[in-house]
Amino acid sequence: MTLPHRLAAALLGLCAILALPAPADAQATSAGSITIAQPWARATPPGAKIGGGYFTLINNGDQTDRLVSLSTGISDRAEVHEMSMKDGIMSMRELADGLAVPAHGSVELKPGSFHVMFVGLKQPLKQGEHFPATLTFEKAGPVTVEFAIKSIGAMKPDP
Repeated sequence: MTLPHRLAAALLGLCAILALPAPADAQATSAGSITIAQPWARATPPGAKIGGGYFTLINNGDQTDRLVSLSTGISDRAEVHEMSMKDGIMSMRELADGLAVPAHGSVELKPGSFHVMFVGLKQPLKQGEHFPATLTFEKAGPVTVEFAIKSIGAMKPDP
């Protein structure tokens, strides 16, 4: 096979791979040097006014960046919180200054740790549905991601 034929065959193979749909939960979205991987939320019971959201932030840049705000149409506001244990007492607090993502590092938002609180839900979060939210970073700027809603008791984004 000549070089042009090998190149054409390789390009056809690449096109076939790129045409395959990505799994819904394997999504990652980037803004500047920040990648947001697997945004997900827990389903909520009817009447709930607060929901939780999670994802992993990866900073491929040379400088620390900071998640400074979130917004979504599903709630009145969204806040970044931290849960911690001290002397056997669990506490939760809003990170008023945002969440730092170290250069060449990552931060995982997960149950029992850093997480997003969707406050003033306008409707229940239903398993299997999705919703958009915009995350705004100090350096990378705004980026819109799609949250996949998992079961009420989910501890991770995998089924």
